[in-house]
Amino acid sequence: MITSGGPSLAIAALDDAGLARARDVSSALSLPLLHEPAIPRHETDYALLLLVTDQGLGLQVTGRKAPGPVRCEFVRGKAGYRRDHGGGTGQLVAKAVGLKKTRRTLHVLDATAGLGEDAYVLAGLGCRLTLMERSPIVRALLEDGLGRAAEDPGAGPVVARMTVRPGDSIRWLEEQHEPVADVIYLDPMFPETAKAAKAKKEMALFRELVGNDDDAPALLAAALDVARYRVVVKRPRLAPPIDGPVPDLQLTGKSSRFDVYTHQKLPEGPAE
Repeated sequence: MITSGGPSLAIAALDDAGLARARDVSSALSLPLLHEPAIPRHETDYALLLLVTDQGLGLQVTGRKAPGPVRCEFVRGKAGYRRDHGGGTGQLVAKAVGLKKTRRTLHVLDATAGLGEDAYVLAGLGCRLTLMERSPIVRALLEDGLGRAAEDPGAGPVVARMTVRPGDSIRWLEEQHEPVADVIYLDPMFPETAKAAKAKKEMALFRELVGNDDDAPALLAAALDVARYRVVVKRPRLAPPIDGPVPDLQLTGKSSRFDVYTHQKLPEGPAE
């Protein structure tokens, strides 16, 4: 986890062309800026670099055998393919949110947005998304990805339905006194186990950056108080539910499971 005594992080531009933007990012995040073009595998003073390149922001582990940077990408790769060929409302996340049960446009609050992968799927199916991510570094990656996607003809109309709200979601939810969204979606970082398969690159980086979400029970409790219709929690397939109420419904896939907590039946007709 990135703390004053933990792994260190700096901003770097791989070429002089990105230096101006690197200065802006460094100032916004209050992180040191490497003025000389940096080669991540040669960097020894910082465990992580937030790279500024012509492909956008990328979070990069340093060291000789470090993998390439992690970016928020909505246009190409898996996100673009899933947008065009993802299976519509038959996808498990869509069923969990309730898109098979309603023709209404749902407002979904993703309170643990990360890089917005599931939020992008739901936005592509017509939902309006509010995204909250408490890590400023991850949020910077997310906002960078949304900004690049907004200029793409295919992704632009989808990300137009996605709005980032800064702040800590637990604190903000606890301050609310009425429903803030039709559905609140949670995908907290879960503790790593010895039996778990090797984490993918993004998850391993995020675990080093932000640690585990040990306050997930408090987040669930806060979400249950202010969701209009339901709260959906994404979990590893074999993981126990988050401490709290028993889920009303569980939808299980190959590697993930969605625990659904319902307040009231979703409306079937379009919004009035």
